[in-house]
Amino acid sequence: MIICHNLTRRYGPAAVVDSISFQLPQGSLCAFLGPNGAGKSTTVKMLTGLLRPTSGTATVAGLAVGEQTVELKRRIGVLPEQLGLFDHLTVEEHLHMAGPIYGLSKSETHARTSQLLRALVLEHGRNTYADHCSHGMRKKTALAMALIHNPMVLFLDEPFEGIDPVTSKTIHDLLLTLSGRGVTVFFTSHSLAIVERIATHYILIRQGRIVWNSTAGELPSSLEQMYFDLVEEPKSEDIPWLGLNRS
Repeated sequence: MIICHNLTRRYGPAAVVDSISFQLPQGSLCAFLGPNGAGKSTTVKMLTGLLRPTSGTATVAGLAVGEQTVELKRRIGVLPEQLGLFDHLTVEEHLHMAGPIYGLSKSETHARTSQLLRALVLEHGRNTYADHCSHGMRKKTALAMALIHNPMVLFLDEPFEGIDPVTSKTIHDLLLTLSGRGVTVFFTSHSLAIVERIATHYILIRQGRIVWNSTAGELPSSLEQMYFDLVEEPKSEDIPWLGLNRS
């Protein structure tokens, strides 16, 4: 459902994403992991047609990225890192706006809006303006917009960042359901504990290059240990004056 071959993005001489290649089957729930600045968001932008690769190719949902952009956007859903909501639209108005963009009728848009608001526990805030929503409500609103047209592939940039445990569990369960129904999910996250519970595939990236690519069952150790070994080792240094009593 997603195929990358030597996908590269350069800014001047620097390669932010450097010749990455991978394939993901339908229904995969793939965690794309790495530190800040590793190239995760740039990769997502290329795969969703928002950023043109410097070189290499990618196919998503059977379409060549960069060649059939409008049709690609009909087949995918995207939760961007910057959620892209309008401050003076309500939660419900965002969904009523998104449906027709994807060709849904007014009646179908309204029906799907009600179903998504219930599923994402947003009914109580349906008339809340985006600039008055909590971060969790804003994230769920943006996710609902990404789902309203029933995409074949879902791209999520940090879906678990900055949200409360209940919202996190709601999104966690929804992603498992989508994967079980054949939707391919490609997501970035720093929440390794959540990732390890739901992902079927792991791709680890460091300095723009893939350093690990496997199914969840092929990990030789815990995801956390693999991350520390291959991507970024935690550093600790004693600060001797911290914690000392003053006298």
